[in-house]
Amino acid sequence: MREIKGPIGVAIAGWLGTMAAVQFYFTGFGFPEPLKLASLHLMFAVPPIFLLYPAFKSSPRHRPSVFDAVFAVAAFLPSLYIYLDPNRVYDRSAFIDPPMLIETILGTIIVVLVLEAVRRALSIALSILTGVVILYMFVCHLLPGVWYYRDLPYGQIVDILYLMNGSGLYGQLTGISATIVAAFLVFGAFLQTSGMGRLFMNLGTFLAGRYKGGPAKVVVVESGLFGMTSGSSVANVVVTGSVTIPEMKRMGFPAAMAGGIEAAASVGGLIMPPMMGAAAFVMAEMISVPYVNIIAAAFIGAILYYLGIFVAVHFQSKRLGIASLPKHEIATWRDVLTDIHFVIPIAVLLTLMMMHFSPYFAAFWATIAVVLTAWLRKHTRMGPGKILSALVDAGRTICVIAVAVAAAGMITAALTNTGLLLAFTGIIKGLAGDSTFLLVVLVAASCLFLGMGVPTTPAYIITAAIGAPIIAEHGMAPLLSIHLFVLYFAVLADATPPVAAASYAAAAIAKANPMMTGFHAFRMAVGGFIVGLAFIYEPAITLNGTLYEIVTATAAISSGIVLISLGYVGYTDGRLPFWLRVILVAAGIACALYQGVPELYRALFGFALVAAVILGGRRYFAATAERQPSAELKNEA
Repeated sequence: MREIKGPIGVAIAGWLGTMAAVQFYFTGFGFPEPLKLASLHLMFAVPPIFLLYPAFKSSPRHRPSVFDAVFAVAAFLPSLYIYLDPNRVYDRSAFIDPPMLIETILGTIIVVLVLEAVRRALSIALSILTGVVILYMFVCHLLPGVWYYRDLPYGQIVDILYLMNGSGLYGQLTGISATIVAAFLVFGAFLQTSGMGRLFMNLGTFLAGRYKGGPAKVVVVESGLFGMTSGSSVANVVVTGSVTIPEMKRMGFPAAMAGGIEAAASVGGLIMPPMMGAAAFVMAEMISVPYVNIIAAAFIGAILYYLGIFVAVHFQSKRLGIASLPKHEIATWRDVLTDIHFVIPIAVLLTLMMMHFSPYFAAFWATIAVVLTAWLRKHTRMGPGKILSALVDAGRTICVIAVAVAAAGMITAALTNTGLLLAFTGIIKGLAGDSTFLLVVLVAASCLFLGMGVPTTPAYIITAAIGAPIIAEHGMAPLLSIHLFVLYFAVLADATPPVAAASYAAAAIAKANPMMTGFHAFRMAVGGFIVGLAFIYEPAITLNGTLYEIVTATAAISSGIVLISLGYVGYTDGRLPFWLRVILVAAGIACALYQGVPELYRALFGFALVAAVILGGRRYFAATAERQPSAELKNEA
């Protein structure tokens, strides 16, 4: 991203701050009609992308080019046309009334420019995926079998992507971005600008810094807390990783492992209640489930995810001989209390949500609470400069998410208005055959593939459109469990090679190989893969069951995650043999997911095996250490 200064930089900052302020005003005082809101949202959000993000590495780094300015103006006009005359969209009949020439031109321009904006600001993966889906609409009548669909004239493609009411660029997804997502991003920006990150850092060192492998355990706590407010795994890595990764390297962690730990912990912030990033708010809107129910259902899963990271970090630290943080670097309870007043805005948000106010209205008053709460302590007060900075940061993030969601809107419009969705589902069902387990695994793999290089919110939207209906059709789990399953795998795509945005960001900070960093992140996040599948097979972890079912299911999955973590780390008090590691991983998967044995028995077996490996290993390696000096003395004699 460019760092633009001078009059142009001031103008861009003013544009971004104004956009965020307008979005914030709407959350508290009411929104315009949906089509005007969506068009205003993209009218504000798309043009700055071309000014802030260079087209190529060789492009100017400190100023936009003439072509960037032309693209910015061109990106403004199609949304302005919709905003000024929404009745034109409301009154016409899609596929019957042909679009006017000006509408065809404007529709073509905005589609092409959104693809380019996504390429610049996010990744070429989402841009290519969207382009391929659009290309399908041009050639679908030429394809065989399940891929065939009737011939779509160019005007109808423009309808689907640009002019159809409730679909495409200005459809429901862009509306969600302009309401729930924007409100949450403004709230998160104010939290970060206020200095709440210091509270998370101090709390992390206070809770975990005194234990073995302290730096990495601090990362797990801090990234989980910060990630739920940032709404972006990459942003989480950049903000927290710039401090924690060098610290882990200083304490003895290899560079790639330090980056992998940070990436896995940062990704988990997006599934950590009570906020879970913007995707949870989108889920509430899409499946009409209260947000409070979603965070309650996700709580146990998030704890299990971080359990896997904690266990892996602990035994990796023992293997590497890494101790706790130095005493002077560990925060005291007084340090934590210095910023504890920032709990108030989160409490305000949750209280309003529990009172069944809308998410954006709750975010509005929670943001007000951030500013007011910051004035309780002198060192956290937010004056006009900090407030403006928070608005600009929020506006910058809203732009990136808006173009990503716009691309997701085009993908879902093409999926639902052609046979492409049926083609995907038919292929997955055909490959799965009669195996429901294989069906779930294929959907999970599809979610990982479609989530590559895509921010969490649009990744969840895209994968939910394809994956959720397939599983729901089989009645394998409640709808909420299915969508949590989809969310987990969309989130974990950020830590899964070969395209792992969070891992690549961590690798850049760690100065490590990106693929090796992604490999470590993938291993650290193994608990998330198990939990994601468990949402389908053990819906009791979403609190959907009796107390006995919830406890036994949680215990069985916990034992499985610990066994898997022990297996891939391969160390307790000494190096474990390869054959034992294979047995531990296989036993862990069985304990967590095998439905042929009751959860209680799986849990008892799993924890008994954990105890046997740890205690048995301790005795074995201690005995080996005692025999070794004796053998050395005999050799000397």
